[in-house]
Amino acid sequence: MKVDIVRRYSHNPILTKAEIPYPVETVHNAAVVKHGNEYIMLFRSHLRTGRSIIGLARSPDGFRFTADPQPFLTPDRDGPFAAYEEFGVEDPRVTLVEGEFIITYSAYSRNGVRIALAKTKDFRRVERVSLITEADYRNVVIFPEKFNGLYARLDRPHSEIAPWSIWISYSPDLCYWGQSQLIMRPVQYHWDEMKIGPGAPPIKTPQGWLSIYHGVFETMDGSVYRLGVALHDLTDPAKMIGVGDSWILQPEDPWEITGYVHNVVFSCGAVPEPDGTVKIYWGAADTVMCVGEAYVSELVALCLDHGRPAK
Repeated sequence: MKVDIVRRYSHNPILTKAEIPYPVETVHNAAVVKHGNEYIMLFRSHLRTGRSIIGLARSPDGFRFTADPQPFLTPDRDGPFAAYEEFGVEDPRVTLVEGEFIITYSAYSRNGVRIALAKTKDFRRVERVSLITEADYRNVVIFPEKFNGLYARLDRPHSEIAPWSIWISYSPDLCYWGQSQLIMRPVQYHWDEMKIGPGAPPIKTPQGWLSIYHGVFETMDGSVYRLGVALHDLTDPAKMIGVGDSWILQPEDPWEITGYVHNVVFSCGAVPEPDGTVKIYWGAADTVMCVGEAYVSELVALCLDHGRPAK
């Protein structure tokens, strides 16, 4: 098994605050999808107030991105979402489902953090649909296919009973969710022992749905965020086939080790390519965006041949 399962792009970081045409302090935790001949990146940025907005950048090749002149999504001011977005909108994920791009993002307010869901067809107009969780939830990713007529999502509620574990839920309409069950826990004294959470929306492979997740390990010098992979059954995504026992990416480059939050690689997006590779995007130290490539087959093999139970 290769140690460097994710090959970092040689010109990282690929997007920084210096390249954004409006004032921001960070560029991180971005969703990335293909739309037509473009790669679309929805990135989170801190403002000088400390609150977050979501911007949009475009690329012809998935490596060289140019930001749009205005933010893509800012907190609602006078609509039904306003009371739950007053402190910012963060960490988007995007999934193409039945011809529409479904966007989930964290909505922060004095009422806690909830997950909001929006839709777009062209990344020029966006429609808020629903607040799909109560507080306190994060890291919601939508599967790109339905299961028995139901949408499926992975999420990470905050709970001290089952600390920061991954759950699955189902919905007939993207608004009302239920049939929830815990499917994956952190492992004690492991690289992901403190908490885990879904990262990029799952990728369909012949062996199962490949999920990239983040895991956190607490050290004497603070927490370290790394990336790992898990494999879900193709027809029953609540059934876990295996979880890679080792991480696939950890903070190593200077901009991953030092920044707004030290020692962080955090993914909200990955794009599978026709040649069997996948581009994995990650926020580095909550400050800049980076990208790397891996072979899907190697990520799947990590779950199947070097795996551990999910809980």
